[in-house]
Amino acid sequence: MSRLLLTAFAFLGWLLAPALAQQQPQRSECLAMANAAPRAVPVAFRQASNVAEVEITYAGHSTYFIDTPAGLRIATDYSGAYQVGRLPDVVTMNRAHSTHYSLFPDRRIPHVLHGWGEDGKPALISERIGDTFIRNVTTDIRRYFGDDIGADMIRDGNSIFIFEVAGLCIGHLGHLHHKLDDSHFAQIGRLDIVMVPIDGTYTMSLEGISEITKRLRASVVLPMHRFATPLDDFMRRIGKDFEIDRRLERSFRMSRDALPATPTVIILDGV
Repeated sequence: MSRLLLTAFAFLGWLLAPALAQQQPQRSECLAMANAAPRAVPVAFRQASNVAEVEITYAGHSTYFIDTPAGLRIATDYSGAYQVGRLPDVVTMNRAHSTHYSLFPDRRIPHVLHGWGEDGKPALISERIGDTFIRNVTTDIRRYFGDDIGADMIRDGNSIFIFEVAGLCIGHLGHLHHKLDDSHFAQIGRLDIVMVPIDGTYTMSLEGISEITKRLRASVVLPMHRFATPLDDFMRRIGKDFEIDRRLERSFRMSRDALPATPTVIILDGV
């Protein structure tokens, strides 16, 4: 009898497991890895299962397209002005200028994520869409023409978006206007790939963004908001620890196994 009851409970647990899993809070693997104690890993060791790749395409300004192994297409700082191929499934936006968002995106886009909240509250994004976990870290932004008169900065008006997919931690710094403190870096966690604005004027100083880039120490740095910023100036400021990889294409593919051993700035000139 007892064996029959145990079997029945086990079967019931198997039936309920998917529903219970959906009720569990979302978990960031990038934060978990950043907070974990360092482990010694043999240099030549590679996991055969880690072959999933993402494709990253620079569309222009601060819009990158991320195509995931499961076919999800994500567009960052999406305004609709920079389009490559099919419509994205997910778009993230920041409200600094109209080149970074649209209040009337194509209705066929199923997931529109604003980097700003309503009624003075910060945007809180932490959700899994397809094979990608998406979360945000809020920062403040400067006011611009058309804003109501008030403080110089809008609290939590910008978001750093982080996309966790295929074992990679991909960050987009958005329209960043100020230096990050320890709490920001703690919330960001580990990044393998980071998209960085290097205009040095409309966002923040080139010196400031260079310091952030050095501290994040992502394996791949993707400049955006490039305008006329001399690349040599940015490279000089982030130091000799970073290499440069300039490509004529506008896209590249990356897996966790293929991350460069030395932090590398990849310039996609095919835009």
